[in-house]
Amino acid sequence: MRLGLSLGYQTAWSTPADHLALAQEADRLGYSVVWAAEAYGSDSPSMLAWMAGQTQRIDVGSAVMQIPARTPAMTAMTAATIDALSGGRFRLGLGVSGPQVSEGWHGVRFAKPLARTREYVDIVKLAVARKEVAYAGEHYTLPLPDGPGKALRLGFHPPREHIPIYLAAVGPKNLELAGEIADGWLAVFYAPEFAEEQLASVQAGRAKAGRELAGFDVVPSVPVVVGDDVASCAEMVRWYAALYVGGMGSRQQNFYNQLATRMGYGDAARQVQDLYLARQQRDAAAAVPMEFIDRTSLLGPKERIAERMREYAAAGVTTLSVTLFVADRDSGVQTLRTVAEALDLSGVGE
Repeated sequence: MRLGLSLGYQTAWSTPADHLALAQEADRLGYSVVWAAEAYGSDSPSMLAWMAGQTQRIDVGSAVMQIPARTPAMTAMTAATIDALSGGRFRLGLGVSGPQVSEGWHGVRFAKPLARTREYVDIVKLAVARKEVAYAGEHYTLPLPDGPGKALRLGFHPPREHIPIYLAAVGPKNLELAGEIADGWLAVFYAPEFAEEQLASVQAGRAKAGRELAGFDVVPSVPVVVGDDVASCAEMVRWYAALYVGGMGSRQQNFYNQLATRMGYGDAARQVQDLYLARQQRDAAAAVPMEFIDRTSLLGPKERIAERMREYAAAGVTTLSVTLFVADRDSGVQTLRTVAEALDLSGVGE
């Protein structure tokens, strides 16, 4: 199992300089990849290109680039460009986002996300491989049949004909699609105790494509808080869990709430959502079960984190990407070092 660093996106309490310093420390420590995210603030490719020019070995990955935000050809251009700038260190993570962002921010209907994702990935692969981009799908037609457009090829030679593609997936059908068409899966709220069911969906997709699960990169983003008291560490993650389970989406369509329900926390998930949507965020955070937080995070002293890493590795994780819940840059650097030491202690590192 390898280590990754999930930086998320820029917030009111972070700066690009902070994220760069953490990426450079992860690079120095031998982490395999640093991921940047986007929602409706900072975009991921700008951050990744900037970090790629100031790191040496570490891969840079989008977790994610939003499918409704860009045409597939634009995504292929961006991916190929960052891959060239970084010397072949780019990983393309894609996601459909959610209905609120897709329709409210990008003005793109959210309907049929699986079919749109399949076609999108087809076109990206064609373009990155410098093949002529001609495509006739339900959602994308290139070139348009009733105008002056013609099928084109990518206008420069990137270092690779294939850039690793990852899908952010939560539901069973999306997990199956990731297994079928992608090189890896970007997971959230990944609990080793629940992983068998999720990986079965991925494996079904791999079988459709005539492939084994071996070689497929399973990449959960896992909150980490180092400290002597596990319950106190969990408090750092509680608000994040409440935001996703309770407030990330509508009552009718919240993928993370549905995931918590499939994991056996249905009653708590409903309560968290009711409270969050009633704008009682403090009570919603308090209602998140400690067990849910502990199962989906790395909490406590180094030795406990190392033991938990063994469980993640046994549950199929190939790249463990940590999300730092820390007060400042220096604490983040120290946490990265502790996590690297914990992996050494666990005996499951590559």
